[in-house]
Amino acid sequence: MKKVGILMGSASDLPVVEKAFATLKEYGVPYEAHVYSAHRTPVEARDFALSARERGFGVLICAAGMAAHLAGAVAANTTLPVIGIPCKSSVLDGMDALLSTVMMPPGIPVATVAVNGAQNAALLAVEILAVSDGTLAAKLDAARAAGAEKVLRADAELQADLNG
Repeated sequence: MKKVGILMGSASDLPVVEKAFATLKEYGVPYEAHVYSAHRTPVEARDFALSARERGFGVLICAAGMAAHLAGAVAANTTLPVIGIPCKSSVLDGMDALLSTVMMPPGIPVATVAVNGAQNAALLAVEILAVSDGTLAAKLDAARAAGAEKVLRADAELQADLNG
């Protein structure tokens, strides 16, 4: 199975990214995480991106706040799918990071999730890997069915309370 690479622009992004770790563990997807900054350690971030495919990665997730250039810098150095997690900071409530992550030039795509959306970033990574992995696809199908069942159970309880 391919691994997911997770890069954080700063150690302060760890509380957000931990939700991605938990989700990937839940699906049994191996991952590796690093703190590499697009601005402070550009060589290390570039080297990671350039070697990721050969090192067994199938998807890369990049979390960063403020200027949030990490996902774009990584995407510029690989053709693997890159998912950006804009992280909320005390400045502009995360909108700066969201816009920096989502506004990529043509030819260098970055899939972007919501501000602090690490769980969805991990789920998107699992979906990408599931294109060629039937076991992961079955796990995703089961999770979606369980989610639908939970909502239908809640609706049935509400109807019983309202009409009972």
